[in-house]
Amino acid sequence: MTGDHQTPALLLFSGFVAVTLGITTWVSRNRRGSAEEFYAGGRLFSPMENGFAIAGDYMSAASFLGISGLIALFGYDGLLYSVGFLVAWLVVLFLVAELVRNCGRFTLADVVAARMSERPVRIATGTSSVTVSVLYLVAQMVGAGTLVALLLGGDGEAAQAWTVIGVGALMVVYVSLGGMRATTWIQIVKAVLLMGGAIALTVLVLVRFHGDFDQLLRAAADRSGHGGAFLAPGLKYGGDWSARFDFISLGLALVLGTAGLPHILSRFYTVPTALAARRSVVWAIGLIGGFYLMTIVLGFGAAAIVGPEAVRGSNAAGNTAVPLLALDLGGGADSTGGTVLFAIVAAIAFATILAVVAGITLASSASVAHDLYASLRRKRSKPRCEVAVARTAAVGIGMVAIALGLLARDLNVAFLVGLAFAVAASANLPVLLYSLFWRNFTTRGAVWSVYGGLVPSVVLVLLSPVVSGSADSLFPGVDFQFFPLQNPGLVSIPLGFLAGWLGSVTSAEPPDEAKYAETEVRSLTGAGAV
Repeated sequence: MTGDHQTPALLLFSGFVAVTLGITTWVSRNRRGSAEEFYAGGRLFSPMENGFAIAGDYMSAASFLGISGLIALFGYDGLLYSVGFLVAWLVVLFLVAELVRNCGRFTLADVVAARMSERPVRIATGTSSVTVSVLYLVAQMVGAGTLVALLLGGDGEAAQAWTVIGVGALMVVYVSLGGMRATTWIQIVKAVLLMGGAIALTVLVLVRFHGDFDQLLRAAADRSGHGGAFLAPGLKYGGDWSARFDFISLGLALVLGTAGLPHILSRFYTVPTALAARRSVVWAIGLIGGFYLMTIVLGFGAAAIVGPEAVRGSNAAGNTAVPLLALDLGGGADSTGGTVLFAIVAAIAFATILAVVAGITLASSASVAHDLYASLRRKRSKPRCEVAVARTAAVGIGMVAIALGLLARDLNVAFLVGLAFAVAASANLPVLLYSLFWRNFTTRGAVWSVYGGLVPSVVLVLLSPVVSGSADSLFPGVDFQFFPLQNPGLVSIPLGFLAGWLGSVTSAEPPDEAKYAETEVRSLTGAGAV
């Protein structure tokens, strides 16, 4: 891209960063410094505010950049991400939101530890939560680097690396100074910006095709080079048996993973009651549903207007489809309209990344301090001490995410998020559902459930084509690939549930009937909820 594109985009980047830093500074001056303030924002947000914040937390770079890119490159098969990400919220609405708000305080471990021996359960669930969060953070870092590489014409590897480092530094500042209150307001601002940008681009695409979605699909199919196959299943996940099983595995991970994401679960504690948590989810579903419908239009619009070859030429994984589409819709690379629209979309995408990494970092640092640190200390830690540890943990998590983001910068961001969802569905969801609904669940079952899903999912990813054995792998020069699927969910999710059951039925410790009864009453009525 030329300097004409760089200048307005960088100005808009700087403007959003200035606004968010201003919010963080304002909040840091008015905070009470308590654990409830840092982790949950004082539980003072309304359902609408929290609904916008949840949507802002969930609509990540994977949604805006990755999904549209996959649809532009693979047509129908890319739709799985849009459908899976949206359908997952039905699981959250009906099985998780109210019950988690009633049973927990700050993290997933609070819900599980209410019935079990706290220390082993908190260590297991804290480890799992940090792993999921880091995987999710890597996707956002890759998205940030991709945007800057596009802005600099694809020749800015050094600038791409510095961008990843800069995003990591900013997220540490947001979390350390502002906590949940600042993070929530940043999410709300970002959700409004993202919805506005997506609506504008969707309207422009439909206007280009005179409001005829059928004409848009035909044009996309013709430009794709695949004809009718572009609009049918199988272009990415068809062919041999491993590709089809990969399709099923990815679908399971997307639908079940949302309910186990730490940064989503932590948002239910920012409202005063379980009813408010449920209403927050209803608001979020409305916003998220509308957004994912628009990603379908944007993906096929990029295929029809920009063309898959141009998208692939800019970024092999398709992460630049939406910015390139905005450039074309505005009038082309040499037009003022194209320059302005490209700059706006790039700035919105960058804002999306900054906001999401703040939420994820806060959730993971809370797990480190509230679960791991508090469990490993012999004496119960003071809330202020926990908060100090959480701020320190944010720095360490940021450094790990930066390193992995630089390593994985050539992978599709939606695909990377799919891996995070698989780990969340394998390690976090089984232990959460067992804790809420199975009276015979024990401490051993909880620990086995977490590690029985976490270890296989991570190991299978390391032994999959994602890491080695193909030209698109993280390490294309070596081959230690033993697992044929790119997403481990089909194997690791059942293993998580199986390990939880096996650990409980073989445990010498009898299940605590009284604690289960207390948890059941508390989850359904809110009696005794914090």
